[in-house]
Amino acid sequence: MFDASAAGVERLLREMFGAAIAIAQPASRVPAFLPAPPRGRLVVIGAGKASAAMARAVEDHWPGPLEGVVVTRYGYAVPCRRIAILEAAHPVPDANGVLAAERLLQCVSGLSEDDVVLCLISGGGSALLPLPLPGVTLAQKQDLSRALLASGASIAEMNCVRRHLSAIKGGRLAAACHPARVVNLIISDVPADGLHDVASGPTVADPSTRAEAVAILRRYAIDVPEAVAQLLDSEAAESIKPGDPRLPRISSHLIATPQLALEAAAKVAAAAGVPCHILSDAIEGEAREVGKVMAAMARQVRRHGQPFTPPCILLSGGETTVTVRGAGRGGRNVEFLLSLGIALNGEEDIHALAGDTDGVDGLEEIAGALLRPDSLERARRLGLAPLDSLADNDGHGFFQALGDAVITGPTLTNVNDFRAIYIGGRD
Repeated sequence: MFDASAAGVERLLREMFGAAIAIAQPASRVPAFLPAPPRGRLVVIGAGKASAAMARAVEDHWPGPLEGVVVTRYGYAVPCRRIAILEAAHPVPDANGVLAAERLLQCVSGLSEDDVVLCLISGGGSALLPLPLPGVTLAQKQDLSRALLASGASIAEMNCVRRHLSAIKGGRLAAACHPARVVNLIISDVPADGLHDVASGPTVADPSTRAEAVAILRRYAIDVPEAVAQLLDSEAAESIKPGDPRLPRISSHLIATPQLALEAAAKVAAAAGVPCHILSDAIEGEAREVGKVMAAMARQVRRHGQPFTPPCILLSGGETTVTVRGAGRGGRNVEFLLSLGIALNGEEDIHALAGDTDGVDGLEEIAGALLRPDSLERARRLGLAPLDSLADNDGHGFFQALGDAVITGPTLTNVNDFRAIYIGGRD
């Protein structure tokens, strides 16, 4: 029988978050999607927060010889015997990411049509493969990354810009694999699971254009150096398009997705006897605005039993954004929670957990946080002003002061944001 006390609700929300992470673990997802052994070589490449764990799963289940190299975020390395594991910075790239991208390109040079390239892609790969096209420097890409992260641009918009300044993303790594066959195993961290958006699509064709990248920069009033502007004005910036003869034979498999994670979490709630409603796996928009909308929905459920009867849980995923105006510590999940809490204003028996399934919300080694009905009251007793914290984009500072931060450490996977709102029965 479900324990509807505050402690019981918190325990259930944590178990649901854990289930969402567990279902997307490479060790359980990779084996079923491995290709048949090729006549030639199997070369393993990859990038992302889950790539090292994916590489380990390949090694543990591949019957024959293999070789390769993958790059992951600092702290996310998993020891492998035959696949080299490199580490680089995320979300702002560094020189090690440039070196890793060069290693991947070297690894796939000179292949034959009898060879297979097994590409392991997960979220975070964009920052981990920052190799710029000629004429653009790493420092310029770093500045642009910071500007995009602070602008409120969606992940699709950010990745469109990244693809058109990269020597490896936007299908260019796939072109370098020709004439070998490419098999992509992809853990999606993007709304709608667009293959060209996960890690900015290094091994799939890109339907977007450099003109779209320029329009995005204008939309968010992001000034770029003359070298970047000139590159985007040239054909050299155009990515590899569907049907391009330079593309090899490619097959792509989504081995874990936000929807899969939400369904696993919903099963935990169902086992506890609490109805769970998945609203969407692809919610986008400003985190604080999404928080307001979710608060209104939760109140409607609690006060009027519409569209769902309480007690129940509202579950959602996707990737919100934050337009940085303050000097706080972010990130988007705690900003959502803080906005949700302010809008609920202590509404009884509504609890929430929001976090990033990779264990890192924004720039902090903190996955997210818990919101309780008394969170605002406790904060005020500590001298915190919730509206000021929100204005300063300081969700992490707010919830850490309450002792309500959710810390997982590196999860070795990434299926994007997780938001669960528990709504207790009406009085």
